[in-house]
Amino acid sequence: MSEFQKVAKVTDIPDPGRLTLEVDERLVVLLHVGGEFHCIDDVCTHDGGPLGDGTLIDHEIACPRHGARFDIRTGAARTMPATEPTIVHQVKVEGDDILVSLNFE
Repeated sequence: MSEFQKVAKVTDIPDPGRLTLEVDERLVVLLHVGGEFHCIDDVCTHDGGPLGDGTLIDHEIACPRHGARFDIRTGAARTMPATEPTIVHQVKVEGDDILVSLNFE
């Protein structure tokens, strides 16, 4: 894991909502669902599609290319055609600031 970095303000992302960001030259999606923040790689493990452009339903996001769904809390691939999880990053909130620590699995 990397050091925590401030990436956004709590008010930047509605609930539910998402924000695609570049953190240390890596594209990630910061998600706000049910009052909690989660961060995953902006990459579908099936074909590299942009998860940040997908449909967000509860705690799952669907790739806009082929519909593979991922759990935003764990990164787990929930439906085909994806079989591998996407990478999850650690998130913490300090006051109004959202901080992310990248996971380099």
